[in-house]
Amino acid sequence: MDKAFQPELINRRGSGSYKWDNDSDPEMLPMYVADMDFKAAPAIVAALQKRIDHGVFGYTQVGKEYYDAIIRWFDRRHQWKIDRDWILYTSGVVPAVSAIIKAFTHAGDGVILQTPAYNCFFSSIRNNGCTLVPNPLVYQDGKWNIDYQDLEQKAADPRNKLLLLCNPHNPSGRVWSCDELQQLGTICSQHGVIVVSDEIHCELTMPGHHFTPYHTLPQALRETAIICNSPTKSFNLAGLQIANIITQREDYRWAIERAINDNEVCDVNPFGPIALCAAYNESESWLDGLKQYLHGNYQLLRQSIHEAFADRIKVMNLEATYLPCIDTSNFSTSSSEIAEHLKSQYHVWLNPAEMYGGRQFLRVNIACHRSTLEEGIRRITAGLRIHL
Repeated sequence: MDKAFQPELINRRGSGSYKWDNDSDPEMLPMYVADMDFKAAPAIVAALQKRIDHGVFGYTQVGKEYYDAIIRWFDRRHQWKIDRDWILYTSGVVPAVSAIIKAFTHAGDGVILQTPAYNCFFSSIRNNGCTLVPNPLVYQDGKWNIDYQDLEQKAADPRNKLLLLCNPHNPSGRVWSCDELQQLGTICSQHGVIVVSDEIHCELTMPGHHFTPYHTLPQALRETAIICNSPTKSFNLAGLQIANIITQREDYRWAIERAINDNEVCDVNPFGPIALCAAYNESESWLDGLKQYLHGNYQLLRQSIHEAFADRIKVMNLEATYLPCIDTSNFSTSSSEIAEHLKSQYHVWLNPAEMYGGRQFLRVNIACHRSTLEEGIRRITAGLRIHL
């Protein structure tokens, strides 16, 4: 049942949506939380409905078909050959990252993170008693780049045990090239730093950009790496809470599995595995159609901001994700102040750079119906024009 993507306009208010029901303002247009306003692929909905019709929702056993779906998908889409024994399932990428930090660090150890970064990484590091060690990305000529000289210095410190890599990166929207990943991996390998690669956005690349799984790098680099991925971001399944940790090393898997059980995130609900199988086995053309639609939304946002402000305000380059950023470096006020102004006066909710450890940009969720995006753009441009 591999059907094409159809962008329906869905009313999510009153559905218990964190994104749409998190504010009492009935006029609020939320363009911040990173989930999509689209229905899941028809094959996923059908598979879930069949499971619902069964009517019994007891403890779930993950079967062979689950692992086969993952292995076939990544081999076909990304030429990444995964062994069944490398895969550990869990309830989400953030719990996975937290369990990995717990498994390989002690209180006071450092975790290197390219900032600006997904804000939940900060709490994962803090909650495990570790120290955040920023490796700030450098923004130049419209593109974010890794500061390898700074990374070398941070990785050389024996107190720093892990590097959390976001590949593709959120919120910068970068798709790291094979050469960039190899340079990063070589530095970490030389200094005994384990690379933990969050690849949840791996399917959401823009045209002309190619995702490189970290585990397709040379063996010397991938053998000290741990991958976290999930279909939840690409197929809009976040509420079903399913993710995978993949690593070649048996000793790593043993340590991670122990941490997963310590954190009590070892069990999954009955729907997550079913949704994963239906996504990877039956929903590939739906995903390809979704990506085309998201690219159209990105082009609309970028062109609209350019027409409204010329070079005074720009939409940053987006290579992956559905979360482009608006560059607000020409404003005299912080991105947090601008975001609050847009929220209170223009009823549109964006995320400011400060929550990601960055500065001077606003992150926009464009994974919505085009008519919703058009209204969002109208409010954003009106608010920025007054505030500029």
